[in-house]
Amino acid sequence: MSDSTNSRNPDLIQVPFSDLIREMIYRLDPDPEREGMERTPERVEKSMKFLTQGYSLTPAEAIGDGIFEERHHNMVMVKDIELYSMCEHHLLPFFGKAHVAYIPDGQIMGLSKAARLVEVFSRRFQVQERLTEQVAQAVWDTIHPMGVGVVVEAYHLCMMMRGVEKQNSKTITSAMRGTFLRDQKTRDEFLRLSMAGHVLLS
Repeated sequence: MSDSTNSRNPDLIQVPFSDLIREMIYRLDPDPEREGMERTPERVEKSMKFLTQGYSLTPAEAIGDGIFEERHHNMVMVKDIELYSMCEHHLLPFFGKAHVAYIPDGQIMGLSKAARLVEVFSRRFQVQERLTEQVAQAVWDTIHPMGVGVVVEAYHLCMMMRGVEKQNSKTITSAMRGTFLRDQKTRDEFLRLSMAGHVLLS
């Protein structure tokens, strides 16, 4: 793994973020000084900081005190959690839905907390595969359930706007822990519930 500090250009470290964006615009746009572009560098800086705010968040902070003692031992599932992230390969968005399920072992978390965990890891430069694993591991580490299952389905603008330019391709990833890995019936139930309502193309 390369040392990110050594790979940085020392001449750019002290340059304000908005000036870096301004230089990018000048290199790409033949008319960079028109009125509509005047404040674009500052807007891009603000936007990028919002889109990557997950770096300043932790699963523990996202869940807070939203963990409760409960003897429920059947599947808990929060489905269709909207997510927006940034592909780390091209810095283009990918977006879609996450389905998060677990089987409690003495503890449950507030229903909104699954969505907050998705936010922690999606608001970063990401790949979908890692995002899916990180959400599953966060649930596993936080409430120590008997099992965890996460499915993420997303559209990637790096495939839609450039490259192969395929508009209808969707990427689906999954991550399993505990009972969801060991027990096929549990896994099948989770996947069936995750995909319920989907129209399959023949």
